[in-house]
Amino acid sequence: MGRKHTDKIVFENITVHDAGAKGVSVAKAPDGKVIFIPNVVPGDVVDVQTLKKRKAYYEGKAVKFHTYSEHRVTPICQHFGTCGGCKWQNMAYDRQLFYKNQEVYNNLKRIGKIELPDFEPILGSEKPFFYRNKMEFGFSDTRWMTDEEIRSGVEFNTKNALGFHIPRMWDKILDIEKCHLQEDPSNAIRNEIKRFASEHHLPFFNARNHEGLLRTLMIRTASTGEIMVLIQFYQEDKAQRELLLNHIYSTFPQITSLQYVINGKANDTLYDQDIKLFKGRDYILEEMEGLQFSINAKSFYQTNSAQAYELYKITREFAGLTGKEIVYDLYTGTGTIAQFVSKQAQKVIGVEAVPEAIADAKENAKRNNIRNCEFFAGDMKNVFNDAFIAQHGQPDVIITDPPRDGMHKDVVAQILKIAPQKVVYVSCNSATQARDLALMDEQYKVTRVRPVDMFPQTHHVENVVLLEKR
Repeated sequence: MGRKHTDKIVFENITVHDAGAKGVSVAKAPDGKVIFIPNVVPGDVVDVQTLKKRKAYYEGKAVKFHTYSEHRVTPICQHFGTCGGCKWQNMAYDRQLFYKNQEVYNNLKRIGKIELPDFEPILGSEKPFFYRNKMEFGFSDTRWMTDEEIRSGVEFNTKNALGFHIPRMWDKILDIEKCHLQEDPSNAIRNEIKRFASEHHLPFFNARNHEGLLRTLMIRTASTGEIMVLIQFYQEDKAQRELLLNHIYSTFPQITSLQYVINGKANDTLYDQDIKLFKGRDYILEEMEGLQFSINAKSFYQTNSAQAYELYKITREFAGLTGKEIVYDLYTGTGTIAQFVSKQAQKVIGVEAVPEAIADAKENAKRNNIRNCEFFAGDMKNVFNDAFIAQHGQPDVIITDPPRDGMHKDVVAQILKIAPQKVVYVSCNSATQARDLALMDEQYKVTRVRPVDMFPQTHHVENVVLLEKR
């Protein structure tokens, strides 16, 4: 069959049988190849039009539904299917947990090829919506039109948008009316900023031509009720900037921290930017078991505060500390886990590559009056060496919470060399976790596994593993 015909194939009466990686579902084509299909639920029976053909699989979309799955629910959000953020909102929450658990199990079994204990039940989130403490939105003067809007033939009087990037389209922003991921007043703040800016003709950004004034909006909230709002402007226009910022502050007096950035560079990342404080203080406070953590505009903090607390409790339980142990917390971030376990440890050593995060960690430890935590900045594979261990002591327990791509092989080799009694491995990507566990299998046995759902309505899942010396 010629390449040009592949777009025209329609497979009829295909049963969706699994939920795959990246939030798409999986079915089998009549020729035995896998088909990846978005916005369907395992159990749906559909006709699928193929969009791409690869050697081992097709990518397609459901063009007709014959039977709806018993696990299907009505999405709560009006933007579902276009936004691309909550890919599983049409699946019952208990099934989401089932497939997340399954993914962790499959990765540890197939990639790790190691002996596993029975999994402890995946910990679901008590709040399946309004759980995020950080949201970022983009401004655009050429908003994305949905299929419904185009079909309606209605002329829209504004092209301004404040919302999310359409998947795989860097310059297209979908205007968001109500997002179900962050608690109020998040939606009210975003909608009022859009309304006021449009009414006062403040130019929204154009990503293709690199012009306009308003670039991005970030809203951070804490379980303490504190709120941070940061607006990124493409260029300085003092009169327009102050007009907007003063309006936000007077309309939402509950904002604890109002900040801004003037960013004229090609991308809108904040890490190399000079952040200016407009009103309030330049951080908000998060609290956990009486510990306070300051979060500034650039801080990394787990995005789901309530579930982060549950994740840390499981981590601490797996570590099984008695008060005598030296604990190393690798990839410590702002030192939240390190401080969280410090009461039950003799001392905790935190290591992290980002110097600003370590500065935050030290500041937080001081605020919390914690004297048995020390924090060090540097690339893990360079810092975590024999001299470092000789200086700070042989760890009894290592806690490691690396980024998505897992631990560097030199870090794994060093853990094996110093051979602590226990390693607690927290991961947001069980595939790279499985690879690392395989490398450690000769010396360490996996004795406990518990997945934790931090991100309901999406396919993402965290996993905590306890490794004990053989």
